[in-house]
Amino acid sequence: MKTWLITGASSGLGLEMTRILLARGDRVVACARRVAPLAELQARHGERLRVAQFDLTDTAALRREVDAAFAAFARIDVVVSNAGYGLFGAAEEVSDAQIERQLSTNLTASIQLVRAVLPHLRAQGGGRLLQVSSEGGQAAYPNFSLYHASKWGIEGFLEAVAQEVAPFGIEVLIAEPGPTETGFGTGLDQAPPMAVYDDTPAGQVRRGIADGSFAIKGAAVRTAAAMIQAADADTMPRRLALGSTAFDNIQRVLQARLEELQSQRAVAYAADKV
Repeated sequence: MKTWLITGASSGLGLEMTRILLARGDRVVACARRVAPLAELQARHGERLRVAQFDLTDTAALRREVDAAFAAFARIDVVVSNAGYGLFGAAEEVSDAQIERQLSTNLTASIQLVRAVLPHLRAQGGGRLLQVSSEGGQAAYPNFSLYHASKWGIEGFLEAVAQEVAPFGIEVLIAEPGPTETGFGTGLDQAPPMAVYDDTPAGQVRRGIADGSFAIKGAAVRTAAAMIQAADADTMPRRLALGSTAFDNIQRVLQARLEELQSQRAVAYAADKV
């Protein structure tokens, strides 16, 4: 039996992971702002489910609940940083308040979660961190610029953290799902559109979201199960693309990026000291 701490556990992938883990007999610390969706699971699984209600952007509350969770369960094997939301709009359209909310939720709060759990993971001799990112941590779409800023940012943070904490037996997995049936699209925080972007790639993506032609191929249950399987594996990957859309898009942008880099070899080397 393993013990997991999951943020954003009341909906989407976090809720699916919580259901799967409890059904197989594990213990879960489910963290969420809204805990009503967890009531039925709490009644069914009792002490194997600890529900922690707080806003992840409240760093003091986050640290308090993390400390309480590690005190309640002698060991937490896997910490899943899943909470987040999407901001939709061209960079010029979104408000200052929307930018602050996007980065404080998806980036700063995720950073603070990692910082809060690391002393406990070190003290227990190791553990695993699973960051739910997105194909949007490697590829980019028009109208998601601030969302991408948060995902590219947290991936860079964890690439460095993984190197810092490897000597303590702490491992990092970055999951990168593509568009998945989690209600993400209906929960988008949308900026008021500017007409000047109607006939641009931003306008095309806006219409695709509105009329449903923006393809959502990922299955939430299968995606959640794949993340659990990866976190359980003896050898855990650093990154895990999930869904055909994610795999194809990430492969395409990485190949293009590598080709561009290789074409610049002479220029790059010429910048060295003689």
